[in-house]
Amino acid sequence: MTPATNLGRRDRTLRLAFISAVVSLVAAFAAVGSTIPLFNIYRAEEGFTNAGISMTVVAYSAATLTTLLVLGRLSSHLGRRPTSIASLVLLVLGCVLLLNVHDIGILIAGRVLMGLGAGLASSSLAAYIVDAAPARPAWLASVASSQTVMLGLAVGAIASGALIQFGPWPRDLIFLVVIGLLLVSAALIAISPETVTPMPGAWRSLRPRVRVPARVRHLLAVAAAVFLATWATGAFYQAFVPALVEDQLRTNSSLVLGLVFAAYMATSALGAPLGGRFTPAGAQRLGMTAFLAGWIGIITAITAGALPLFIAATIVAGAAQGIAISAAIRGLLWGSTVADRAPIFAVVYLLSYSGATIPSLISGQLSNTFSLPQIALGYGALALIATLFTVIAAPNPHADTISQSDE
Repeated sequence: MTPATNLGRRDRTLRLAFISAVVSLVAAFAAVGSTIPLFNIYRAEEGFTNAGISMTVVAYSAATLTTLLVLGRLSSHLGRRPTSIASLVLLVLGCVLLLNVHDIGILIAGRVLMGLGAGLASSSLAAYIVDAAPARPAWLASVASSQTVMLGLAVGAIASGALIQFGPWPRDLIFLVVIGLLLVSAALIAISPETVTPMPGAWRSLRPRVRVPARVRHLLAVAAAVFLATWATGAFYQAFVPALVEDQLRTNSSLVLGLVFAAYMATSALGAPLGGRFTPAGAQRLGMTAFLAGWIGIITAITAGALPLFIAATIVAGAAQGIAISAAIRGLLWGSTVADRAPIFAVVYLLSYSGATIPSLISGQLSNTFSLPQIALGYGALALIATLFTVIAAPNPHADTISQSDE
């Protein structure tokens, strides 16, 4: 067999791995997003409070953080395929548990299982995508690995809202659909090629260790500000926007709620490729400035009770976060090796889920004292601080440090 034939076959198998990993990451986070439009049903039918719903977001994020700390490097030792399949199985178990929610404890337990699965998927599937991504366009690996998560959340929320409003079994059908999608994804991963050579040290890798290569550590502070502010807003949309849409914007449509949530998540995937036209620092500055403008519109819309303005501002904020997040990840992946990628994504998502968890924990406690518009102001203040820091301090990767040691 000629070298050209071998190269063509390798390209085809890597293309299968790339497609399988993207589909699986979409499915994983569609499972996570599918719960969001159900929160108002749980509030109305089961008496769950805003504080209780906020705690489910905290439980999910804390489980994800724990998984990233302990299992974030496991796929570099066991392989991308087995760890990716394990993440999908955990998400299936979470969906099965959520088929029978009548107590806040069951909802929290289901979201914890989803958090465990999402955490493992965030490192293993995202690294799998980068391993198998085509070399051109250069921005594809960072955009696909970061924005597939947002796309999955949007798909899950829209599908859930539509099935709740128009389908039978409004509390169950979405989870049955997602279970089927997760099983198909697991089958795709099973027939895809492995991209790393398994190596010893899997048990040692379970010891929590957070690091990024030395050559890009100077990028981490601004990247952290981007991840914290944008993911905090995503958690705000999960925990409080269901109640805001119903109470402040005066609609109880599950489909509208799904579309509002998707307006933030899906447009992130659309905005991300725009950042590829700029340097990582320039794209982060542009993205965060537009992100702040979106938050100003969100707060104005809540104050005025204007749903169309709220959706428009959400779209701006969502597209802007896509530009900023993908640029931050592109910088951190600068010159990375296969062995670097899972640890880098573990750090990325540790920061991201910290941004989702800590503000949600604080705002959940404050929701018994402050109104939802006042809580939104607090998130807007966080966006302002992160934007100012990014505009002032955002650096670019150093082109002359790619060959330096990571130690």
